[in-house]
Amino acid sequence: MLTVARWVAVLAGLFYLVFGVWAFAAPASFAETVASFPPYNLHYLHDLGAFQVGLGVALLAAVVWSNALGAVLAGVAAASVLHAVSHVLDQDLGGRASDPYSVGLVALAVLAGLAAAARRAPPPRVGTAAGESPARR
Repeated sequence: MLTVARWVAVLAGLFYLVFGVWAFAAPASFAETVASFPPYNLHYLHDLGAFQVGLGVALLAAVVWSNALGAVLAGVAAASVLHAVSHVLDQDLGGRASDPYSVGLVALAVLAGLAAAARRAPPPRVGTAAGESPARR
């Protein structure tokens, strides 16, 4: 059984994940439907989507993984990778030529941290929410 806090994390995580994927993958549709604040800026909508996906991944990872640092790094890794992709996709919109490389380097560093956290953490227990004792199921 999920606690109230875990239910909130699941619902908020799904909310951020869905809206983040929408903003990243279909920014014009997202802007027209949800965020009709002028002026339209494709790159900032990509960034918004990237970081909302990161929030969603962090919340959902925290529900199933008792390693808090690993869950946070999973979210930051998702956001960082999508942010790097955003800078590659939007190179022609402005910014510096070095941006995809510098942002990509940050993403690689965070992925390395996530890999290290994953190696040190025990896997989630099947049938038990992360951090709950079997008696609380």
